[in-house]
Amino acid sequence: MSAFPPIEELLAHRGAMLLVERVIAREPSGIRVAATVDRKAWYAGSDGSMPGWIGIELMAQAIATFAGLAAHDRGERPRPGFLLGTRRYDAQCDRFAAQMTLEVSAHESFREPDGMSAFECTIAHDGRVLASATLKVFEPPDLEAFLAS
Repeated sequence: MSAFPPIEELLAHRGAMLLVERVIAREPSGIRVAATVDRKAWYAGSDGSMPGWIGIELMAQAIATFAGLAAHDRGERPRPGFLLGTRRYDAQCDRFAAQMTLEVSAHESFREPDGMSAFECTIAHDGRVLASATLKVFEPPDLEAFLAS
């Protein structure tokens, strides 16, 4: 039994767009989540593999899980956030093999009061880093006001 809530309680993603499965570990400024490459998923190639560029979405979902856990701790529902991008996504492979279990880590390197933050992220398998990036994200304190502006 996990010490963490089910991933569906932490993320707004559902169905085929929910790519991470569970929280592995949490630290005050970071998180590690697990994701298994599903050979039958919408992204799967003819060999059942996942294109390497989807790693950016895995990293974004790790960050969203980190924010979702913080919301859960406050008794709130997960809030929408926005992936702003990355300057460099460094992948050691162009595809993640079918059924491979990936460990996705995200560690917050800074957070501004307006909701802008950056995370150092990695994707690893069996202790070997397969991809890394710094992702910039934005979680507005008041989503309705932000959308209305």
